[in-house]
Amino acid sequence: MTELENTPLWSPSEEDIVNSNITKFISYLSQREINLNDYLELFLWAEENPEIFYDMLWDFSNIVSKSKGKQIVRDRHLMPGAKWFPDAELNFAENLMIGNEESDAIIFEGEDFTSKKLTRKELVEQVSILAQAFKQDGVKSGDRIVAYMPNMPETVIAMLAATSLGAIWSSCSPDFGVQGVIDRFGQIKPRILIACESYFYNGKKFDSYPKIEEIVSKLETLKSVVIVPYNEKSKEKIISDRCIWWNKYIKNFTPEKINYKYMNFNDPLYIMYSSGTTGAPKCIVHSVGGTLLQHIKEHVFHTNIKNNDKIFYFTTCGWMMWNWLISCLASKSTIVLYDGSPFYPNIDYLFEIAERENINFFGTGAKYIDYLRQNKLNIKKEYNLSKLKTIASTGSPLVQESFNYVYDKIKNDVHLASISGGTDIVSCFMLGNPLKPVHSGEIQCAGLGM
Repeated sequence: MTELENTPLWSPSEEDIVNSNITKFISYLSQREINLNDYLELFLWAEENPEIFYDMLWDFSNIVSKSKGKQIVRDRHLMPGAKWFPDAELNFAENLMIGNEESDAIIFEGEDFTSKKLTRKELVEQVSILAQAFKQDGVKSGDRIVAYMPNMPETVIAMLAATSLGAIWSSCSPDFGVQGVIDRFGQIKPRILIACESYFYNGKKFDSYPKIEEIVSKLETLKSVVIVPYNEKSKEKIISDRCIWWNKYIKNFTPEKINYKYMNFNDPLYIMYSSGTTGAPKCIVHSVGGTLLQHIKEHVFHTNIKNNDKIFYFTTCGWMMWNWLISCLASKSTIVLYDGSPFYPNIDYLFEIAERENINFFGTGAKYIDYLRQNKLNIKKEYNLSKLKTIASTGSPLVQESFNYVYDKIKNDVHLASISGGTDIVSCFMLGNPLKPVHSGEIQCAGLGM
């Protein structure tokens, strides 16, 4: 390798290093007589002492819980079989809704230019209302609530309302075919379906009613089907006696203090699915506490997310990056949702959103960056991305040419994090590192404590 090839594309400044969450965590550990000098020492220590690492992560992150319990892990060397925090009780949704009531929680834009903004106070109020409606509908812990939804605020509200009650959440995006939905939801016997009446993609509106009607006819366990309007022009249509319009479902309730159902750390939170390329999709269950801790670790340490940062990831509700994005609320940041084609009305429209909303973290698929490069777009010439600190890429390997393109044509002073994980862990094995240089074609590090 030549010296030029080994030259970093980006390196953190001394200020970046001092102010990073990892450096703050190392300092936090030193106060507990665990003395580490840098990231490498932290990584090796976490590998050798995972119990202490996750115990310290819990405390450093101020996890909200009824109890943490004294035992950190039981049967650690069993795979499967290890049980982390076996005596802990907590609620996933509660940990995502703390923070300054007046700060923005969700910013949404749809391809049809529908837009919404919710403060944390408004989010908590809407979750409270829907949770009350769910409870009146008989929802209890362990019930499955499923969604056939675009990436919009109501999807987040429904997930938080469901998990506040201890129910289990599972979702598909509305571009899934009927059989694909049945193959997934049919296995888990859902009690309630949340579905949007339409969605937009590449300049076209798609009516979801015919597919919803067929799905409902084949899911016999459904007690209620809550139909969500995409925008103010949406029209209510009765397609089953089990269906009810969102506004009618919640109309009898007003915001009140949420009575969170505390669950065991290892109780199920999400049901996700394998791709279905070798037979029917296989169910993959993720736990309440495991999902929360793993996501907080990745957000706080590996992507350096801080209070009030604006976080964007282009995703649908059928990809695990949706779940990853929503957990950013636990870091008291603002999540920016976009629903539609990334190339409509123009192929660089996502950067128009990034500029307008002053996004700090921009996540997308490697193929999107490759497409911009192949079309020779000069993003930094067209858009002011002064607030952008991190670009994350996943879904497939980011080729060297695209690494170089990011720094040449998007932003030269940005942390580019090529990350790799999967649905099987609803998170990442390999991630970015805000304390280390970025080299073309290289992932920076393995995840802490993995």
